[in-house]
Amino acid sequence: MISRNEAIAFCLSMPDSYEDYPFDDANWTVMRHKSNKKIFACIFERSGRIWINVKGRPEQCDFWRSVFESIVPAYHMNKIHWNSIILDGSVPEDTIKNLISESYELTKKRIRKSGPPR
Repeated sequence: MISRNEAIAFCLSMPDSYEDYPFDDANWTVMRHKSNKKIFACIFERSGRIWINVKGRPEQCDFWRSVFESIVPAYHMNKIHWNSIILDGSVPEDTIKNLISESYELTKKRIRKSGPPR
């Protein structure tokens, strides 16, 4: 996966997802959940490469940064919970897809378990 179109297509393959352009800068594609409008991926070009911002668990974010030079603290996002994946060919496609999928899962609508009233 190296192109913006490939990243967008993969994100759109997930249920309940849609593509959005909420900023004045058309360079930024935001992938959201239809049910809660939460962002699970931001796709943009920077320094001649496509970047994807994805949410992760803090300990996992640190792990991926230590494994790949092209996974860095997220550009324009909370650096504890978000990473940027730079699509330069050094991160395997299955890893990119897994990181996007994890971000999708972390941001999707939670179904509350019914229980006794508090």
